[in-house]
Amino acid sequence: MSEEQFVSQPQQAEENMTMDDWMQQEDAAPSSVRKGQTVRGVISTIGDQGIWVNLGSKVDGWIPPDDYADLSEEDKAALQEGAEIPVYVVNFDKNGTPILSYRQALEWEDWERARQAMESEEIIFLPIESVNRGGVVVRFGRLRGFVPASQILRVHKEAWGGRNPQEWTAAIGETLPLRIIEVNPERRRLILSERAAGREAREELKRQLIEKLQVGDVLTGRVTKLTNFGAFVNLGAADGLVPIAEISWDHIGHPSEVLEEGQEVEVKVIGLDPERRRISLSIRQLQEDPWQEKASQLRVGQLVRGTITRLERYGAFARLENGLEGLIHISEISHQRIEHPKEVLQVGEELTLRIIRIEPERRRIGLSIKKVDSLAYADLDLQLALQEAQAELEAAAAAEATETPAAEEGTPAEAETQTASEAMSDEGAPAAQVSITEAAEEPRETPSEGA
Repeated sequence: MSEEQFVSQPQQAEENMTMDDWMQQEDAAPSSVRKGQTVRGVISTIGDQGIWVNLGSKVDGWIPPDDYADLSEEDKAALQEGAEIPVYVVNFDKNGTPILSYRQALEWEDWERARQAMESEEIIFLPIESVNRGGVVVRFGRLRGFVPASQILRVHKEAWGGRNPQEWTAAIGETLPLRIIEVNPERRRLILSERAAGREAREELKRQLIEKLQVGDVLTGRVTKLTNFGAFVNLGAADGLVPIAEISWDHIGHPSEVLEEGQEVEVKVIGLDPERRRISLSIRQLQEDPWQEKASQLRVGQLVRGTITRLERYGAFARLENGLEGLIHISEISHQRIEHPKEVLQVGEELTLRIIRIEPERRRIGLSIKKVDSLAYADLDLQLALQEAQAELEAAAAAEATETPAAEEGTPAEAETQTASEAMSDEGAPAAQVSITEAAEEPRETPSEGA
């Protein structure tokens, strides 16, 4: 980081002073005010040539106009006649008049504040003012502090565009949690670190992210960890959890069936807990739900084919031919009492099932093995069979209707041949051909047995 140098006109004149000038200056300097000292004084006069400040003991000092020209409006507002302000004694002129700096006095206050923050290991939050090839520059009061790239968390580097700090333009304006690790006013070095802020920094970043988020927001993140209960997705400043039930509309046994660590995914915020600093996410809610459409094609009492996918103490799950999954409660598996579905079923087994319940709002389908042959559904089975047969007849009729016109019209070539034959028949030319055809149609005489 380039170091700013604050060199006033009196300081430049000081470099050109002779030994006699130094001696005269020391003799003329008030004994109550010393060079390099920060004191407080009262503004007596404000003019175009500068500001005069009474330092007490009949000593007045002078602040050149260029010292306060670039100050903020807030700092300038304090420069009023009669106001008490801090000033830094830069030097003395030949007459012993103190040359003062209001700006450097304010900066020395900030240096002292920075030193105290470093000693107390206080975490401070500062906005990024600019970036350079070594890191980022932050504003600490009236001072410019530097955060080396090596002291910035990886999550921020990735969010800002990689390892090259000069490409971190997206970082400008962001606020970082930092600790001061070096204070050196003489060399104008103020060094800060995000890494030194440690866990507190990460927690603060997470808090800031949760404050910004709203339920329903859609974000892009990266899968960082897969567990039995879900997948953790990094959102930059914090990780959110996608519960296993929110990963896919289809039932999965483990997130690794559809996700892998490092994979980039889109997620929807479905829950925020600021107190516990938790973010709940969903992947499946950004995908079309096939359940409702497929379920609308089913009806209670219908016979379907299904494959056993899972056996639990309370029942067996079966996947239907359309991909939906239903539950066969243990009480609907067998007419005999069983303790566990595995006594009569096994995973992968295919069988006929009857739908006994459909709950669209809970996305549940109840199935039964016991009721497959139940007489209670005899009328329904007949009705469904008739409907299926009627649908097949209508489909066949529709197909025949589309084929018949083509057969009647024939091809253009056949039409031309037929027209030509009719014309020739009218002229009498093909009479021999007709006679031959007729002769061919007459029954032949069977030779007698005597012959």
